[in-house]
Amino acid sequence: MPELPEVETIRTGLEPHLAGRTFEQVEISDARLTRPYDPREVAAELEGETVAAVERRGKYLVVRFETGRVLLIHLRMTGSLLHASRDAAAGDAYVRAVVRLDNGSDVAYRDVRRFGTWALLEPGELEDYFASRRLGGEPLERGFTTRALTESLAGRRTPIKAALLDQRAAAGVGNIYADEALWRARIHPLRPAGSLDGDEITRLRKAVQAALEMGIVRQGATLRDYRDPEGRRGRMQDEFKVYGRAGEPCQRCGTPIEKTRAAGRGTWYCPKCQQPDPG
Repeated sequence: MPELPEVETIRTGLEPHLAGRTFEQVEISDARLTRPYDPREVAAELEGETVAAVERRGKYLVVRFETGRVLLIHLRMTGSLLHASRDAAAGDAYVRAVVRLDNGSDVAYRDVRRFGTWALLEPGELEDYFASRRLGGEPLERGFTTRALTESLAGRRTPIKAALLDQRAAAGVGNIYADEALWRARIHPLRPAGSLDGDEITRLRKAVQAALEMGIVRQGATLRDYRDPEGRRGRMQDEFKVYGRAGEPCQRCGTPIEKTRAAGRGTWYCPKCQQPDPG
């Protein structure tokens, strides 16, 4: 579930604790986390690395080391990272990895459904890694323009909801923030992506940015497992306009919110505000 706002909240929470610190000891207890590589080998390679910076790209957490190597963490559905005193996460059956820092504190990686991944990349490999996954532009950076979004959607017959989810149009947007953005933009989630006109794409660009910015301000959405590095719940779920609100009145027009499916995902929208045919 963690999308751009949740990963950015984790990044800003972890960076003060990680920057300049050395990975003194690393334990990875789940082989799925680093496959196809042996978790013991990955853990051994990480030990002794000193963190230069903690960044984010889309839904990826990017831990850069002084050696030029990068630890790339994707939280997938239920991954989270907790910074705490030594052994604070001991006994938690869902902790899949623990990094002990040189100041005695721990960073524990917790993942209930075990879909998350850790990848240790050598210097120079990061951009090729992202390119192979067709990762689009960052929606909160200046390069995310109406023109850029228009080009990424041009000629595409897939529903606009699916186009937002595949990461080519806007890296970091997932199910929650796609629904929220489409509601803000008054665009039906099943509209063919290539059918949007210039005004609609401008509205969508602004709506994507507004939904993500709200998510960051509210420190992400906690529906079940997500927590920030201090163990606190996010508050974005209190701001949802359509996501998960089937049968409840639209806050704009009062029409009951409906649920459908797009790209295999549950999708919420207002049937009055978000007409399937804009004509």
